Amino acid sequence: MQGDDAEGSPTGDEFAPDVETRVLDVPPDMHGWRIDRALAKLIPEFSRSYLQQLMSDGAVVMRDAALRKPAAKIAAGDRLTVALRPTQQAQAFVAQPMALDVVFEDAHLLVIQKPAGLVVHPAAGHWTGTLLNGLLAHHKQAADLPRAGIVHRLDKDTSGLMLVGKSRQAVEALVRAIAAREVSRQYLALAHGRWQGSAEKGVDQPIGRDVHNRLRMSVVRLDTGVGKAAQTTFRLLDGSDAACLVACKLHTGRTHQIRVHMAWLGHPLAGDTLYGGRAVWGMPRQALHAVRLRLQHPVTGATLTFRSNPPPDMLLAIEQSGLRYNPASVDGDFPG
Repeated sequence: MQGDDAEGSPTGDEFAPDVETRVLDVPPDMHGWRIDRALAKLIPEFSRSYLQQLMSDGAVVMRDAALRKPAAKIAAGDRLTVALRPTQQAQAFVAQPMALDVVFEDAHLLVIQKPAGLVVHPAAGHWTGTLLNGLLAHHKQAADLPRAGIVHRLDKDTSGLMLVGKSRQAVEALVRAIAAREVSRQYLALAHGRWQGSAEKGVDQPIGRDVHNRLRMSVVRLDTGVGKAAQTTFRLLDGSDAACLVACKLHTGRTHQIRVHMAWLGHPLAGDTLYGGRAVWGMPRQALHAVRLRLQHPVTGATLTFRSNPPPDMLLAIEQSGLRYNPASVDGDFPG
């Protein structure tokens, strides 16, 4: 469902973007300039980063050759041909119809069940086929909302419940409620190792970018200036010598928070090779599922509770690990 060739992505000539071609002669006062500097001066309505992206795409041509290096020097009298077409980034915020697993929907709020493998927001390597693209196709008001109404994210390979605002009033209210910790978010995690000590543990450890691996986050000291406060409560649901099944309650929403805190406890998630987990029990991704949401409706104030059964791959992994999952075990808030 994910990737540049995602099913449902627009393809074909009917979706080809319009291209404006500009022919520019380099004036004498730009002799010896870098090409990116000259383009920024000659085409001031576009940012230098946009123009550099066009160069990397081969859209800037001089003497029948594409100029791909921003530092390339130009001379007075050179003729540049620039094809002003949308870059991948420019095309990221377009509507792309996709099947959304809708749990709840009204004029202000949308709750969906995100499958593993679906990227939530466009980013490098995933400019199309994201949930944001699907939301833009799902309802026209999404185009007028920040991030199409997305107020929190799940990692690409995490499945489960997600909140989306459908009106500006709802988006602003949901952002405030999440910041005030008024939205209860519970996850189900299958992890390595025998659980030690109390069945319920609170972790209050700041999280920041790992200085040794930019793809990872890690527990850091706040006084280093690279981390933010992060709190999670964990509760053991079932366990053995080899595995533990844990309910996780988020109090903050840092990148990879549950994965980092579980690894810090010595229990990396099954399938989470980025944080020390192993691809066991048939689990090729991190064994993490957003299982329960509880909140006040952002407009009506009504109390809403949503539950989601883990997908088949996670249920099979739980079974193969020798543990059991009882849906009633996450039916309710737990302190912390």
